[in-house]
Amino acid sequence: MGPWDTEQVLAMAPDPASAKAGQAQARPAKWSRSGSSEGALWGYCQGSGKQPYQTMVDLSGPAFRCSCPSRKFPCKHAVGLMVLWSTGELAAADEPDWVESWLTERNSRAERAAERAEKKPGEVADPLAAQQRASRRADRVSAGMAELRSWLDDQVRRGLSGFEQRGYDELSRLAARMVDAQAPGVAGAVRRAAGVVGRGHGWPGELLEELALIHLTVSAHSRLADLPPATADTVQTRIGWTVETARVQAEGEKVEDDWLVLGRVVEPDDRLTVRRLWLRGATSGRLALILAFAPAGRRLDPLPARPGELVPAVLSFYPGALPLRALLDQTAPRLPAAKPAGMSARQALASYVESLTADPWNERWPLVLQDVRPARNGENWALVDPAGDALELLPTVDPWKLLAVSAGDPVTVTGEWNRAGFRPMTAWHTDRAVIV
Repeated sequence: MGPWDTEQVLAMAPDPASAKAGQAQARPAKWSRSGSSEGALWGYCQGSGKQPYQTMVDLSGPAFRCSCPSRKFPCKHAVGLMVLWSTGELAAADEPDWVESWLTERNSRAERAAERAEKKPGEVADPLAAQQRASRRADRVSAGMAELRSWLDDQVRRGLSGFEQRGYDELSRLAARMVDAQAPGVAGAVRRAAGVVGRGHGWPGELLEELALIHLTVSAHSRLADLPPATADTVQTRIGWTVETARVQAEGEKVEDDWLVLGRVVEPDDRLTVRRLWLRGATSGRLALILAFAPAGRRLDPLPARPGELVPAVLSFYPGALPLRALLDQTAPRLPAAKPAGMSARQALASYVESLTADPWNERWPLVLQDVRPARNGENWALVDPAGDALELLPTVDPWKLLAVSAGDPVTVTGEWNRAGFRPMTAWHTDRAVIV
């Protein structure tokens, strides 16, 4: 590689001051052990300190390294070295070890980057290293599950007497231990249990329910090898193991349909905003959940369609005994849709119970309720069907949008159901969908 001209070198300086300072360094008297090769320049430049600065230039980049404290790239010493080269004042020489070592390190990084860029979706760059990491994590999870089982057994022997005073702190410490054990899903379940302690008159029953689900997770983990593959996938997910998007796209069950957007729920907090988008296949009747995440203060990805519209698409479902979560590959523009067919309150609850037989940890279930009216239920509100059966709304739900849409008439309502109540998402009056 022939030398560049001086103007080309000075154009690389980060600013005019660096260019001027670099020209001041381009004096052979300031340099020792300098040289050039086909791919690099190097030398020691004497500065104001006792030790000279070690300067290198990789001409293939170009890239620069200098032991001086400057934060500019290239620094004045690298500019001066290149000016010397451009004027023919650097002798050709063999690269010393310290230059050769730096160039080898840079080439290795470039090769690794190229391998990552060429890696196929879902392909592991270093399968052995990935297997070792997974094995170490599995050992940590197993140790955490053993500790959690021991704690749960202790609570059964001791009972809940005095738990109102000590329970929150104990569960909080246990949740932190599960984070250390790399079981974030279990840590979240333990934190939910901590939040129940002392909350309302019925908290002991709610706490036992939460602890029973945690115990079920621990027991299922100890029998992973004996479980059906779909159930084992569900247990792993509840513990906190994730499935790569590339794997879902490559291996996940594919379902093509016109997907009705039943509704969406957005839950922001101090660190992360989560959006749940619920879909139902117009032909298959299949339910699906599309999750979106964004750091606090950032916008979520745009919705593929508004609630009440159809999205012609192929969904790739995550593995599990109750496959709900999916990835959406939109293939056509969204379409208008008529009011969906729904269920009575009794049928809706039966569908939720059926979902628990497949996934007892299922926290939310989408429901479409037909011909229901909002009505007072003590201090709270409920949706009542023509048979008089009702589903209670979550205490935090503002019922006035529903009341405005209904105006006393029966409406179709979609929403999420969990053990605490019903959270409405969308209401239909005739064929018009309204986000509530």
